[in-house]
Amino acid sequence: MKKKLSFFIFASIAAILILGYVFLEKKIYAESAAIFLFLLSIIQVFALQYFLKNHLKNDVIKSNLKLRVDDLKEKLEAAEDLANHKSIYLANMSYEVRTPLNTVLGMLNMLKQTDLDSDQTAQVEIAEYSSKHLLQLVNMVTDNAEVDEGHLNLELKTVDLKADLSKLFKVFEYQSWEKGLEFNFKFISEEKGRFLVLCDSTRIQQVLINLINNAIKFTNSGKISIIVDQSIGIDDDQIITFYIKDTGIGMKPENAKRIFKNNDIAFMNSITKDYRGAGMGLLISHKLVEIMGGELKLESKENEGSTFYFSLQLKKTFNIKADKDIQKPILSDKFSVLVAEDNRMNQKVIKFLLERQGADCTFAKNGLEAVNLYKILDFDMIFMDIYMPDMDGYEATKFIKETDKYLKTKTPIIGVSASAFNNDIEKAKLAGIDDFLSKPIDVEKLKNLLVKFSKLKTPTKN
Repeated sequence: MKKKLSFFIFASIAAILILGYVFLEKKIYAESAAIFLFLLSIIQVFALQYFLKNHLKNDVIKSNLKLRVDDLKEKLEAAEDLANHKSIYLANMSYEVRTPLNTVLGMLNMLKQTDLDSDQTAQVEIAEYSSKHLLQLVNMVTDNAEVDEGHLNLELKTVDLKADLSKLFKVFEYQSWEKGLEFNFKFISEEKGRFLVLCDSTRIQQVLINLINNAIKFTNSGKISIIVDQSIGIDDDQIITFYIKDTGIGMKPENAKRIFKNNDIAFMNSITKDYRGAGMGLLISHKLVEIMGGELKLESKENEGSTFYFSLQLKKTFNIKADKDIQKPILSDKFSVLVAEDNRMNQKVIKFLLERQGADCTFAKNGLEAVNLYKILDFDMIFMDIYMPDMDGYEATKFIKETDKYLKTKTPIIGVSASAFNNDIEKAKLAGIDDFLSKPIDVEKLKNLLVKFSKLKTPTKN
């Protein structure tokens, strides 16, 4: 605006000087010069009015913006004060609730040591598990607030994870029964001996409490299934995968894909609007799993249920007993396998399982990469994860089957997914997928698929 005003003034002065020169040279009459000056004066008046009006408008806008900024600063300070008060309130509430709860649990434990009949023992046990459940809810709220504020340090300890988690799952078993739901949990392990792992058991339990609470909350009928797969050991490490499955309300696949992408609490609350408290718990769990070196993933089908799962690579510690049985590969010769899987931890799991059967694995992190690798390399078999970024397993299978190479080789394609919903299996068949393998991967089913689709011979038994 200042540049325009300066240019206008300069142009007016130039016009007056030119007019004066022309008049002095007697090239125009005095009347004509006067008319020109009169018109120029009118133009200048309107122009100055326009510039002054805009200048005043800009001053008003600046003043309003300053007032708005000051108001936002005050609101931000008020929000920070409120957050601090909430944090103090949560800490006090946690202390006030935990103190009597610990007393109740202590008294119940003492009561269990006395002579009770079978009915009294059952009643005390139910009271104990209900008290533990209430204590876990208090811990969940305070722990979630701690993570949300960024105050988090992992405390690695030697843990018997199976023993710790069995106690936790028992509490949820009673909670599920109260709602009329079936609840089951199992631990899958190939180790015959008992081993311990180095981990932050409290944080793992925090994630599981969030996820299982949500599973029970969003399931009105059917069952909740928990699977802890401890069957994959690599040298001194143990890959442990946790699956939390429910038959609840589920969600649309497009919502499931975006739920962790933007850390958007408003979006999470919008898709779970009839249930309170789900959004923050899921975000906290996602953040915790990421800090522990894993990735929380979700597969869901609307009105059929959801499956949350994540893998952690933990160090084995004392009391490890190696399995002395040497397992021979199911196929006698090496065979080449393309594995399309976007999760690195899941890559390690399936790599371990396939290499034990003599496979030579090549990995693709998405469907597009799988298609490109298939075009330039030869594979005896393809394991295709269904849900991947950029291009999913259905689309990748379609593109592979349209290649000239596939028309000649007919390479078997096995779909892999954490949730084998009927709709997924039907969709896989329509996409041309030859068979389906659900996670956690059943070793015997994997062997059967390798035998079924491989052209190589199995080793002869002695």
